Amino acid sequence: MNRWRPGRRELLGMAAVVGTVPGLATAQPDLIDVVPLWPADPPGGRDVRVTEQVILRTPGGDPNDTAFLHVTRPWLMMRRPTVPNGAAVLIIPGGGFQRVAVSRSGGAIDRWLASLGYTAFVMNYRLPADGWAAGADAPLQDAQRALRLIRARSSELGIEPDRIAVLGFSAGGYVAGGLATRFHDDTYDPVDAADRLPTRPSACGLFFPVVTMTAPHAHPASLQALLGDGPSDAARRAASIEAHVPPDTPATFIATAADDAVVPAENSLLMWTALRERNIPTEMHLFETGGHGLGGGDPADPAVVWPRLLSAFLTRHGI
Repeated sequence: MNRWRPGRRELLGMAAVVGTVPGLATAQPDLIDVVPLWPADPPGGRDVRVTEQVILRTPGGDPNDTAFLHVTRPWLMMRRPTVPNGAAVLIIPGGGFQRVAVSRSGGAIDRWLASLGYTAFVMNYRLPADGWAAGADAPLQDAQRALRLIRARSSELGIEPDRIAVLGFSAGGYVAGGLATRFHDDTYDPVDAADRLPTRPSACGLFFPVVTMTAPHAHPASLQALLGDGPSDAARRAASIEAHVPPDTPATFIATAADDAVVPAENSLLMWTALRERNIPTEMHLFETGGHGLGGGDPADPAVVWPRLLSAFLTRHGI
């Protein structure tokens, strides 16, 4: 089995902290490794004709605040904590399946998790409308591969393989939801020994997530990217996370805001209801305000307490 070989390493401290959410910053420097998800080309790329791009999310803004378009070489970033607690968290960012809002330098959330002792991972993933043979399952292929890579290297990284959680944000919540509910499905053919390992996370966190593809609460951009023009009602239901929750879904934390104008909060309510119907341990926080981003770092917004709530949930479930 291949050892973890970093694509690049860099030392980051407080100067690189992105965001001002209380409790998300850490003063200690962290070591970052970035590795490709796949040893060669990702699966199903014969008809892919796009060219990967990296842009600033805000023109002229923070050079670490980037987004990736037309991803062809997905990767996994690891931030190692100074004092590991034996658990890991895989973070799946959003972007409406039009792009992936992610930085190779990480961000505030993985820094915060590392400060608590978690080995934090952030993944970049392929987009479903770029011609991949797997279509809507291309991001899930990358997520399953990422979790397997973490498990394959758990011993050398000091991670307990049954203490790995996944967190998904916005469209990344759809990918994380797929990882938490479709771990019985092998979405790609094995490429190495790591692919013999399970893909079920030990716990799941969904934040202002895309969940349903059904009317009237589907996120339009995600629906278009995943299913194209004019999908049937059957296709929309088949692609809805809440319609396919198995009884062994991991414990799930959900947080969203009632005033989210991007992804309707009903996505979270539908997922919470489906989990409850199957007696899955679940906790949901529906904040009065917070928008699409749960406060965006405003200390006056009630939604900014979500890190403390998530930390308690992970601890309670042994992560």
